[in-house]
Amino acid sequence: MRAAGPSQIQFWFIALALGVAAGTAALFFRKAISAIQTAIYGTDDVLLASAAEWLPWWWILSIPALGGLAVGLILHRFTPDGRVRAVADVIEGAALRQGRVERRAGVASALASLITLSTGGSSGREGPVVHMAAVISTWVARRINANGITGRDLLGCAVAAAVSASFNAPIAGAIFALEVVLRHFAVHAFAPIAIAAVAGTVINRIEYGGVTEFMLPGEGGIAFFWELPAFLLLGVVSGLVAVALMRAVFLAEDLGDRLQRATGLPRWLRPALAGAIVGAIAIAFPHVIGVGYETTSAALTGRIGLATAILYAAVKVVAVAVTLGGRMGGGMFSPALVVGSLTGLAFGLIATGLLPEVSGAETVYALAGMGAVAAAVLGAPISTTLIVFEMTGDWETGIAVMAAVSLSTALASRLVERSFFLTQLERRGVRLAAGPQAYLAATIPVARVLRPREAPRAAPADACRDLIAQGFLLTDAQTLDAALRLFETSGAEFLPVVRATALEGPPELLGAVFEADALRAYTRALADTAAEEHS
Repeated sequence: MRAAGPSQIQFWFIALALGVAAGTAALFFRKAISAIQTAIYGTDDVLLASAAEWLPWWWILSIPALGGLAVGLILHRFTPDGRVRAVADVIEGAALRQGRVERRAGVASALASLITLSTGGSSGREGPVVHMAAVISTWVARRINANGITGRDLLGCAVAAAVSASFNAPIAGAIFALEVVLRHFAVHAFAPIAIAAVAGTVINRIEYGGVTEFMLPGEGGIAFFWELPAFLLLGVVSGLVAVALMRAVFLAEDLGDRLQRATGLPRWLRPALAGAIVGAIAIAFPHVIGVGYETTSAALTGRIGLATAILYAAVKVVAVAVTLGGRMGGGMFSPALVVGSLTGLAFGLIATGLLPEVSGAETVYALAGMGAVAAAVLGAPISTTLIVFEMTGDWETGIAVMAAVSLSTALASRLVERSFFLTQLERRGVRLAAGPQAYLAATIPVARVLRPREAPRAAPADACRDLIAQGFLLTDAQTLDAALRLFETSGAEFLPVVRATALEGPPELLGAVFEADALRAYTRALADTAAEEHS
């Protein structure tokens, strides 16, 4: 298997085992959060906001700060940059690293996110769960010496199982892996990913049964055709709210970076400061603590008034921005659900109050808003629509949810780089949003297409030295991305390549890269990607 790769049947069994492993890890992650929250706050996330109202203010303030301090110390010790790994890093691993992610930093990030969510950080559990599953698939990929396609398929299987186990949503888990992580719907990948998603769901249902995450009221509904324009307008509003949520996180991250540079704040204290701010917010608004399922459930059942819904949504955005911008850890999906359900409920209360004779229940707007904001944040309209259905068990309002989701994602994708995750990568200089043609060249090392000095038809040494003197040269550590840009600038037929490790003395000439060879390698990579996506 290590020499020739697994056969199709072997891979399906590997997918099943990987689904069980990733699903079990997701289940234990969720149970660990619940256990620690119960020990600290007296209850888990289902009733966390209500329980926090009765705790002393100093307890609410100190627990997130101490949790942030623990997170900062862990990340400072076990990651090179003090940053939590999450979904964006899994997407990058699928596109650029043959389905692999960092294992050491990944384990540290899972522990940091566990502490963040358990001690009151305002984020979600899907980000760390997805990356934790990717760490497991990376270990398997290395054990069987998987190539790029197999490594990406293994990654998709692990992610599908983790999402399915975390949210009891097998269909959405499988589609999420294809739509968000692999970013294609190749037929060859669907069967093993579906097997893993089912395995992850079984793990969840062994523990929790077949219940949905949220219970909706039985009455109400949609007044069908007359009400659809309102849901389209809700989609526009939800798209703007999603953009505000994403940009708030990026603004908080930028402010945190500036604060660190200006004050010399150690990076391990940054999460502690963020935790203290979240704790201070939670003294007046305890609903910001944790994943926020109690608030989401209250919105979906109409137990929140108009002014409270608007206020809660605004405060939640601030708390999420502080948590993630302060590098405390966690994901964006659950916060998007909270903000979306509150946005939808507020919109529904206004819409049904203005036109009660042609309106259904305001809780349907809460459901549609929840899906619309989450879909815009994730950049995943299909899987988000499905996960909303599976988390609530309500399939009758599908048209309303789809109407809102379609406009929210269309609007938000034009105001950010398609999604929160792809915008995160873009801010790091990793350009995946534009498609394979924009990033594939960065995956091909210059050394792969180098013609050595002693090779037939090698570049003349004198011409190489002339180009080096003009500043037109590459190192063996660079990729075709840099080479293609330099070809365009220089107009040269070839570019000399020198050894990157030679820091002193004259550069050591290794050979040259010809433009024809570079373009041939780039075209072959594009063809291989297209073949994988359509196989």
